[in-house]
Amino acid sequence: AAVRTAVRAGYRHIDTAAAYKNESSIGEALKLVDIPRAELFITSKVWDDSRGYEKTMKSFQKTLDDLQTDYLDLYLIHWPATKYRCPDWEAVNVDTWRAMTELYKKGYIKSIGVSNFLPEHLEALMQTEIIPMVDQIEYHPGQMQEETVDYCRKHDILVEAWSPLGTGRMLTDQRLQDIASKYGKSVAQL
Repeated sequence: AAVRTAVRAGYRHIDTAAAYKNESSIGEALKLVDIPRAELFITSKVWDDSRGYEKTMKSFQKTLDDLQTDYLDLYLIHWPATKYRCPDWEAVNVDTWRAMTELYKKGYIKSIGVSNFLPEHLEALMQTEIIPMVDQIEYHPGQMQEETVDYCRKHDILVEAWSPLGTGRMLTDQRLQDIASKYGKSVAQL
């Protein structure tokens, strides 16, 4: 119901992920809306337990099956493998990226990127045939991530914000309330 209501209200970007466990319900909802698939922008993400070439390929196919579509507009590595949790973290990220690059080149994905990657995680991917097109990071007035944003700008990687209202924290920020009041706007509009 939420997806159908959002699409009727004009939303066209649907951001999901294997980890959210809602791809099947989103696929069912999309069958019920009267909007051509080409007018929607669907993002999904490969989860930690599906990193690596073979696992990413299988996870991607499950995502397509669950969403009942034959392509994604954007596919992201949800979180980077890191040196703190994985001794061969760079190789794991590159193997995952290799699968995504192949799917992109075959036309199953229109754009590929990452989520929650810092410059140190991006470095290995910058040496590949196709660099990330997007880095989806927590980005709002309370979390500016200047180093990551600067790195992305330098390398023509689009920064996409997740939680642009800071999971609601920014709505009660007094400085933002004062500025919004000055312009006759809500904090969310600001």
